[in-house]
Amino acid sequence: MLKRLCRLRLSRNKVGTGALALGLIAAGIPAVGQEKPESILPPGFADPVAVPTPAPSSTRAAPVPAPTDGAGPPVSAVTDPLSSTLAPDDALASVSDSVGTPQEIDPKLLAAFDIPGYARRSPSLAGVVGVAEGGMSPRAFGSADGRFLQTLMRKLNAPVPSRWVSIGLRQALATQVVAPPGVNGADFAAERAWLLVRMGESAVARAMVQSIDPNRYTPKLYQVSMQAALASGDPAVVCPVVGAARAISSERAWILAEAMCASLSGSSTKASTQIKAARRSGAARGIDLLLAEKVVGLGSKGQGAVTIEWENVDRLTIWRYGLAIATGAEIPPALFGTVASQVQYWRAQAPQLTETARAPAAELAAAQGVLSNAAIVDLYGKIDSDDDQGTAELGVARDLRAAYADPSRDARLVAMRTLWDEPKQPRAQYARLVLTARAATTIAPYRDAPDADRLIASMLSAGLEGPALRWQPDVVRGSNGWGMLALVETGGMIRRSDVDTYRSRATDISGVKVKMLVAGLAGLGRLSASDTDGLANGLSINFASSNSWTRAIHRAAEQRQPATVMLLAAVGMQTPNWHGVSPEALYHIVSALQQVGLEGQARMIAVEALARL
Repeated sequence: MLKRLCRLRLSRNKVGTGALALGLIAAGIPAVGQEKPESILPPGFADPVAVPTPAPSSTRAAPVPAPTDGAGPPVSAVTDPLSSTLAPDDALASVSDSVGTPQEIDPKLLAAFDIPGYARRSPSLAGVVGVAEGGMSPRAFGSADGRFLQTLMRKLNAPVPSRWVSIGLRQALATQVVAPPGVNGADFAAERAWLLVRMGESAVARAMVQSIDPNRYTPKLYQVSMQAALASGDPAVVCPVVGAARAISSERAWILAEAMCASLSGSSTKASTQIKAARRSGAARGIDLLLAEKVVGLGSKGQGAVTIEWENVDRLTIWRYGLAIATGAEIPPALFGTVASQVQYWRAQAPQLTETARAPAAELAAAQGVLSNAAIVDLYGKIDSDDDQGTAELGVARDLRAAYADPSRDARLVAMRTLWDEPKQPRAQYARLVLTARAATTIAPYRDAPDADRLIASMLSAGLEGPALRWQPDVVRGSNGWGMLALVETGGMIRRSDVDTYRSRATDISGVKVKMLVAGLAGLGRLSASDTDGLANGLSINFASSNSWTRAIHRAAEQRQPATVMLLAAVGMQTPNWHGVSPEALYHIVSALQQVGLEGQARMIAVEALARL
């Protein structure tokens, strides 16, 4: 599962790097809570963990295959995320300094967690996937200043609006990379894991914290490991480090974790004593204590069963979410309205839930790139096999089966239209395109096909370039399908007259789609310099505009740092949806990705702009 989630085929300046990175996010400053893993417990139980709220022509190399997925007003100019510097947050001290030496831990305590030499892993090369499993190069961050990278990660407002930027960023963060200069390897892993949690990538975040040996943990990694454990609904993740964490942390979450881990390891008497002590000391109360007691009860083989009542609970925290998922306590649907979208992505990956319960969240996770087309189709296949309750999810599963397997082309198209037309929200509509991606490949191209645009968009949502390009001879010139295929096709130049035809057929009053098409083609090097200038002038696009973000992403591209480029691409999308992404930003993102050899991702991001606007 994890490899499927991660697999894709697809100069630093020491002076002022902190200010540079802090300013880079200023166009879409995240809530302060995104800067660090907050304290886990709600008022009366310590400060709350409010789930982070999401906000915002070069020389062409040989074509690289596209990766496959393992609304505000349009912005007319590239925003400068480096336009101001954020004030430091004193609360960051609780996560430790990004560059400072980790707090010393008693050697006697570490000895209890000693690992044989042959099994030790260096925190300086931490990560989840290597090159053979779809990761980037171990030097993917190059010589970029680690302090700069960590600040970008901490300030990044996730999730980002693009499915393909999210997929690429997950790949960059999950890769086994050499820790960049200026940072501790375990702290760098913690920063990556914390961003993965906020992106909704709970499974990868959990694997990231587990890629560091327990005796190499730093205070920051202890804190992030708790967040990853709760996001994945698996409190046992922290059990290998709970003793060391308790020795250096007085946070109430670790007091309760100690009792939970004692129970899960079979020491029910010890766990009972610890949970009673926590209750007497006031370390926890209410539903937060009850959920911890329920975990302890599970470890004690059901002894002391605890009933969870949600009537007086007005919001969901990561503590409540994680322990409820772990214990099978059903969370009232209304409480999901109090949290941000990444909680649904965590829910989509929770194996404790049935496929039917996960399906609505799984569709949103597929639109975000957290789940692949194959994963969401597998989930509905399971529902089709097992669900006999006549649920709405079973109806979707049966329509999907017809879309894939009905012997009649017309019947397959009818089933796909049913799936596409049912959702009313843009994100859910795009999720259905991802859902039908491989079903769309079963439709042989034919002229004047009324569904050609959506079939092409569906295939490309999963990176299926080859099947989509079969439509090239039959697609209507100047249609949206034609525009997407123009971005995907890797040979030859696109003429200005073809773009003018697309512009004349465009139905969006704002003209944003043609601007995005021009930005994508120019970034991919598919337009001549004269045509780029002429089209840009006619559409009031300024590709030559420069600011600290454009300079940073192109400097990273020139220095061949693909992971840094992907991180900066996400920084350039600090907006809730595609309507906030400017043509200029898209141009710089696509151009930089192509320059570092990520042409497949560059093409898919450009195509996604046309599919979702």
